[in-house]
Amino acid sequence: MNPYVSPPQTGMGVIAVPPAVPELSVIVPTFNERDNVEVLFAQLEAALDAVAWEAIFVDDDSPDGTADTVRAIGARDGRARCIRRVGRRGLAGACIEGMLAAQAPVVAVIDADLQHDPSALRTMLDHIRAGADLVVASRYMEGGSADAFDRQRSWLSRTATTMAKWLPGVSTSDPMSGFFMIRRDVVEARAPHLSRHGFKILLDIMTTTGRPLACVDVPFTFGARQAGESKLDRRTILDFLALLASKAIGATISPRFLWFSAVGGLGLLLHLAVLKGALAAGLAFAGAQAVATLCAMTSNFALNNALTYRDRRVHGWRIVPALAKFYAICGAGAVANVGVASWVFWGGSRWWAAGVAGSLIGAVWNYAMSTALVWGADE
Repeated sequence: MNPYVSPPQTGMGVIAVPPAVPELSVIVPTFNERDNVEVLFAQLEAALDAVAWEAIFVDDDSPDGTADTVRAIGARDGRARCIRRVGRRGLAGACIEGMLAAQAPVVAVIDADLQHDPSALRTMLDHIRAGADLVVASRYMEGGSADAFDRQRSWLSRTATTMAKWLPGVSTSDPMSGFFMIRRDVVEARAPHLSRHGFKILLDIMTTTGRPLACVDVPFTFGARQAGESKLDRRTILDFLALLASKAIGATISPRFLWFSAVGGLGLLLHLAVLKGALAAGLAFAGAQAVATLCAMTSNFALNNALTYRDRRVHGWRIVPALAKFYAICGAGAVANVGVASWVFWGGSRWWAAGVAGSLIGAVWNYAMSTALVWGADE
């Protein structure tokens, strides 16, 4: 009898049989995967026979009705649960929320696109039972394969894998894998330090400060997508590069902050270019500086909206008040920049040290206030 289905009524009452506590929670992040979730759930049933398990589908408010399909499965089988995220996007964040909502002491992450073979889960669980902290389904070990990739995806995957292996803490042949199993207590301990942005949560877990993880690789063949569309695009690649940079410098710096800072650097270059052009056109310095500042702030807003905060970007008429807030925040940041720099300079520091201190304070102010007031708090 399925331990997750209520027992039938007998006589005047109901036999009180508590459901079994799952040993394994399978986390499935979804976005527009309606046509895949039924098939995946059936595959999980076949692969995890005699294992107490649950499947937690974390859906980013899919317009195709993925959440409704999962709830329909859950109505007949309590092992299927759905977390619907409204106003939040991102593969890493969905995985973290699902793992922290899990009941089981062991959690696995698997894609909903049917490219990951659930039959590997039994072998992975056996390794966890034997003492491993983390088991990675690897495409790049003997017996594994990523032949389903086209030439571009293959090159990107192998290049990213090579880059990731240089980071401390990486002890797997496939740190870019999206198919892995881990003890939940490891995730609980590292969750406060994980980035909710991007799409390679495994790499983040492995490189986050903590005790070394006992890691085991098992081979698997990466399959072809059956329905839906790939979530990999240029912006997710940029997220990976930001995460890689954050981990490489050994700092707990949000990849989002790195992108915000990079956009600010581009804004400075634009500011100088416009200032030079305006002066050449005959404008007085004050007027040229005002035009250059306005251009730089407008450009920074547009790039941050498209890249840094793309998962919560503003659209339509909402851009107008958001841009006004951004102008006000950057103006206040400029005041803070000048004030701090002047204080540091008059305190006896060199001019360049004062300039760096002022710029740093201005950048942190702009980032914190923009995150909180323009694009909504998420850090």
